[in-house]
Amino acid sequence: MNIPLAERMRPKSLNDYFGQDHLIGKKGSLTNMIKNGVFPSIIFWGPPGTGKTTLAQLLAFEKGRPFYQLSAINTGVKEIREIISKAEHSGGLFSGKNPILFIDEIHRFSKSQQDSLLNAVEKGTITLIGATTENPSFEVINALLSRCQVYILNALEKEDLEKILKTALNTDRELHNKKIKIKESEALIELAGGDARKLLSLLELVIQNQKSKKIEITNALVFETLQTNTILFDKNGDFHYDIVSAFIKSIRGSDPNGAIYWLARMIEAGEEIGFIARRLIILAAEDIGIANPTALVLANSTFQAVKTVGYPEGRIILSECVLYLASSPKSNKAYKAINLAIEKVKETGNLQVPIHLRNAPTKLMKDLGYGKGYQYAHEFKEQFVDQEFLPEEISGTKFYDPGENTKEKSIREFLKNRWKNKYDY
Repeated sequence: MNIPLAERMRPKSLNDYFGQDHLIGKKGSLTNMIKNGVFPSIIFWGPPGTGKTTLAQLLAFEKGRPFYQLSAINTGVKEIREIISKAEHSGGLFSGKNPILFIDEIHRFSKSQQDSLLNAVEKGTITLIGATTENPSFEVINALLSRCQVYILNALEKEDLEKILKTALNTDRELHNKKIKIKESEALIELAGGDARKLLSLLELVIQNQKSKKIEITNALVFETLQTNTILFDKNGDFHYDIVSAFIKSIRGSDPNGAIYWLARMIEAGEEIGFIARRLIILAAEDIGIANPTALVLANSTFQAVKTVGYPEGRIILSECVLYLASSPKSNKAYKAINLAIEKVKETGNLQVPIHLRNAPTKLMKDLGYGKGYQYAHEFKEQFVDQEFLPEEISGTKFYDPGENTKEKSIREFLKNRWKNKYDY
């Protein structure tokens, strides 16, 4: 049996695990949890290839717990109940050795499937560890989420990926028997994008494509191999996020043809329909924004519609939305405005709210001057009066700079007429 390199290199102990120091480093939250003997149900949230499955397996090993693993893609309520029944009859609940049930891609579970876990998790019959690439706040029901601790796994750093490469060449028997030298690792690291599985899969693909027994890996060789094997590589899902990136960038670049092609690629690959629709909501706000506010309304309606309809008809709704967004004027000014404002908040801290803008629900607050001097805009001509809305320390700071599209040009004129003495519009 030909076991993939990424699977062969799966760590056997926490000492062999690279990355996620904030979780399993000396002061990591999971390290403390293991030491203290506390082991709640957990949801690991992070990008692909960051070690969610491996970490679940290693935690079970460290705690000496029975370990059951299911994938949300091919599991139903029946399989969940079978495992819970085994756990109930194992006596683990009273010995402190209750089984760990690991569910990969838990965000793909329906509400009824998640509901079937609640009682067992509540009673401690099982300890649940779920893994997801999606925000659990959106994808995991509140009742289950409230019973779990959420831990975020980050994309692996360059140093971690380099260690993984070195370890693979030095410890994997199949690679060690070959004369392999990594002369340049930049392309492998860059294309991996913080994903250990992707890194090892690409390394293995490069090696398999060389007939020579002596292999020197360079950046050029990696890119050449990838160009000729992209379709093969995509079948394993290793470049899932590259397809998503091409999809988003096509819409941002106002190319409906490119956008619809990458949409088709995702649909044919079996991409979860809600995942695509959520990306469209984000894009509508980030890349179209105030240039066409209707884009966000349509994207949100699309999300609701496709979640109701599903495949195959949902592809038509997605197509309509994608073509509309790709053909829409673009502006990232709303995205830039909030980022600039957040930077200013981090830089200046919690500045005082100007006293005339403060709420005064009590007599004491009114006596202290809260709200004094505030001018109600509706009592003035054109519902506007020039007054201060920022803390004194940052008065005059402009966060929003309207774009050059038709909609925002009119907004610029509107703001210029009102704030000509304060902001440079």
